[in-house]
Amino acid sequence: MLKRISLLPLCAALGLMGTATPALSQALTPYVLPLDYDLMAEQGLFLASEAQQLAEFRQFNQALALAQLAAQLAPDNGQVLALLGSLYLQTGEVEQAIPLLEQADTILSDEPRVLFALGSAYLQQQDYRRAASYLEQGLALDADNANALFDLGNVYFLLDRYGDAIASYEKSVAVEPEFWPSVNNIGLVLYEQGQADQAIQHWRDSLELAPEEPEPKLAIAVALYNRENCNIPAVRTTTRACQEAISLGVEALEQDSRYSEIDFLQFNLWGDRLIDSTQRFFEVPDIRQLLAEL
Repeated sequence: MLKRISLLPLCAALGLMGTATPALSQALTPYVLPLDYDLMAEQGLFLASEAQQLAEFRQFNQALALAQLAAQLAPDNGQVLALLGSLYLQTGEVEQAIPLLEQADTILSDEPRVLFALGSAYLQQQDYRRAASYLEQGLALDADNANALFDLGNVYFLLDRYGDAIASYEKSVAVEPEFWPSVNNIGLVLYEQGQADQAIQHWRDSLELAPEEPEPKLAIAVALYNRENCNIPAVRTTTRACQEAISLGVEALEQDSRYSEIDFLQFNLWGDRLIDSTQRFFEVPDIRQLLAEL
């Protein structure tokens, strides 16, 4: 945390105070330079602009340091507070982000980006109802924000509001057709509803949009393995779908070993049904051997 510097020692160091010894009957009245609050606020906005540019290049630690100083210089500027709160959120410091974002919301009033950031913050805190409220308020003002629609879909999914989740994901894809995470997550919802075939198709569609992403590859692998009864050795070695499942699974896990961790899958909203299927898939000899090497 940056420290404020007292002006009195600074003035003395610069020789702004008289050096002559006063008469004993005189009281020492140091001259204190007045603060130019308008100039400070202007400098704060300049620093905030610099922080924003650093954030755009994903230099979040440097951006955060500048935004902290900007907020000291312009403590009543809602945009500066919102920037600082968003940067705290970006760096995983949710507890520090929320009060700043709430203060920014009070100052700016009905700024959808602040409402979206608050929704994301409460989603990370697992306060799903409050997250839904902020995201819904923001979308009432800016209905075509694909990321916010995706976040809202995730919140609805976590609240077991499956129909609302799919509708929100579909809206985000309508806004941004290349937004593969929403296509992928529709598959997650469908699988939890027992609609494996439809889920697989959405994961294939997602993979077409993002061919290098490991998540849809592993999801397809898990779903195919369980649908085709590939746990039976004779089926696993002769059925094309089973061979595709193992091939995709190996490719996904070699590409990103985090997908071998159940906690990571749950963090990415893999539901109970899909987690159960995944654990069975991880018992395949080829997959088990690969996991031991990761």
